[in-house]
Amino acid sequence: MQRLYDFLRRHPTGVDSFWAVILLGMSALQVLEESGHGGLNRLAMAGTSGLLCLVWALRRRYPEKMLLLAIAAGVAQLVLDTQVVVADFAMLMIVYTVASCGARWASRVALLGALSAAALADWRWPSNVDSSGNRIVSVVFLTVPFALAWVIGDSVRTRRAYYAQLEERAERLHREREAQAKAAVAAERARIARELHDVVAHNVSVMVVQADGAAYVLDSSPDQAKQALGTISQTGRLALAEMRRLLGLLRASDDSGGEYVPQPGVDQLGDLIEQVRGAGLPVEFAVAGRPRPLSSGVELTAYRIVQEALTNTRKHGGPDVSATVRLTYGDAELRMLIEDDGRGAQREHYENGAGGADGLGQGLIGMRERIAMVGGTIDTGPRPGGGFRIAAALPLKPAR
Repeated sequence: MQRLYDFLRRHPTGVDSFWAVILLGMSALQVLEESGHGGLNRLAMAGTSGLLCLVWALRRRYPEKMLLLAIAAGVAQLVLDTQVVVADFAMLMIVYTVASCGARWASRVALLGALSAAALADWRWPSNVDSSGNRIVSVVFLTVPFALAWVIGDSVRTRRAYYAQLEERAERLHREREAQAKAAVAAERARIARELHDVVAHNVSVMVVQADGAAYVLDSSPDQAKQALGTISQTGRLALAEMRRLLGLLRASDDSGGEYVPQPGVDQLGDLIEQVRGAGLPVEFAVAGRPRPLSSGVELTAYRIVQEALTNTRKHGGPDVSATVRLTYGDAELRMLIEDDGRGAQREHYENGAGGADGLGQGLIGMRERIAMVGGTIDTGPRPGGGFRIAAALPLKPAR
């Protein structure tokens, strides 16, 4: 049954043509029965009936044209004084069709014709009732079906438009959800990339420095080489723990059994400074103001900025470089100042927030992104007396 219904919906003209053939047969019987009228009248009845049956057959394919053809057939009936035929029922159907799926101007014309058809028929073929009141009642009674056909058709048009709007809105929401999902995935990838960069760049650089130092003093000072290897081992374990934490975010389930550690914060800066000092970089660390609890985002941002700044100092500061890290707790913000007295990074690594041509300088871009996420400010660049300077301010309250 559903297949038959789908077939009929896919072939509306065929369905209308079927009913038009039946209507044409009924009209032919009516014409043959009208033996009391002249041949011209019967020919006019046959002609108008054929036109109206054609209107029924093509009403959904060409609604506006069929409306005009129905009006022409009605006018021909008035002019030729042809009596009402069975095929006039097609006028009722074309009014409904135009109101439901035709152009707006055609719908208005159909409404005008629906309201005036009964009155014109009563004027052209007056009834035998002498009372004018009865004639008015008869006209109103015959007008109601045409008016109802137009109202039902217009309601169908409104419902179709409403459903189309709902489908369009659902499709738009679906596209927006897909765009938001893609943006969220891109943002998560960028965040994980920043985390991986911070972990790998810092810890691997420490391991490389210690490995080079151990190789240099392996023969002359085995104790220092052993200490350097211990620092490499400790740094590697720390990097492995952080890598496991980050990779755990990518797993679909929590039953992997991996090792997870809390995200680093301001409290871990002391351990970070000691690690950097152990790697051979003198660092002066000072805290001013009254420390207070910070949000997790600010904690992680402060730690990563110091970590990235000291990593850049080791990479670009040159020999005999030293650094200074100062934290100042204010009333509404945490101010950070990281400076070194080395030669600093190349200018293309920090100008305009873009990385160098060789792909370096991404750490500074990551700093700016982290600062923007928590609603802070950052200023980076070379110091007037040499070296590099990073000044940042993080809000103590979450950004709106």
